[in-house]
Amino acid sequence: MGILTDTYTLNTGATIPKIGFGTWQIPNGEEAYNATAFALQSGYRHIDTARVYGNEESVGKAIRDSGIARAEIFLTTKLPAEVKNYEEALEKFETSIKTLGVDYVDLYLIHAPWPWSDRGGDYTEGNIQAWKALEEIYKSGRAKAIGVSNFNSTQLQSILDNGTVVPAADQIRFFIGFTQDETTQFSQDQGILIEAYSPLATGRILNNPDVKKIADKYDKTVAQVSIRYTLQRGTVSLPKSTHEEYILQNADVDFEIDAEDMAFLDGLTDTEE
Repeated sequence: MGILTDTYTLNTGATIPKIGFGTWQIPNGEEAYNATAFALQSGYRHIDTARVYGNEESVGKAIRDSGIARAEIFLTTKLPAEVKNYEEALEKFETSIKTLGVDYVDLYLIHAPWPWSDRGGDYTEGNIQAWKALEEIYKSGRAKAIGVSNFNSTQLQSILDNGTVVPAADQIRFFIGFTQDETTQFSQDQGILIEAYSPLATGRILNNPDVKKIADKYDKTVAQVSIRYTLQRGTVSLPKSTHEEYILQNADVDFEIDAEDMAFLDGLTDTEE
């Protein structure tokens, strides 16, 4: 499981483990607690949650109960997407910190550039206001790094133009056949790390015959090839599972996909069908 201790370096100078344990859709309570506890026990040192997931309480408790030094765990949470003003952004951060039961988070993200109920709407001004709050939190040391999620290059540019801190990360939907190349390239040019959420296309890639062919060649699962692919593309990979077997499998990706097979995977489309 050496891969779980491999890191990238953020533009803040802090390190971030290349594989994180995602907790989206894992209900608060026993399920989120047990899954997070098992991931930590298995060697994961990067945990990704969000205020809107509703499981910060259980995730935080699993971290506190793990016996692992807080400094050894990279913890991300996110500002709800509908919060587009300075004051409320500060308040929501306080709520998250209190619910998690920690003194700081390693990464705090604006969860989306628009409220989920108005996907695609223009909230440029609100994002600039929220970002000012995140910059203040960052300068206080209570978030060791700040960033965004689901932002495209135009939305990132408005943050760069109006802020004083360059986002450390942009967490986007990224998997074989859906790699958001323009946003990815723009971010990398600006020193913003891409984090790949849904690296398994929320499970829809698992029956893809083209990816299966590559997986068979390496004697790996489709999930393992999908996660390895995101790593070789230079992103943080954030697989999520509540099954112990899969939590372990998702971290067993210490192999290399050769250049020819990477090119083949790069060329795939419609992997969700």
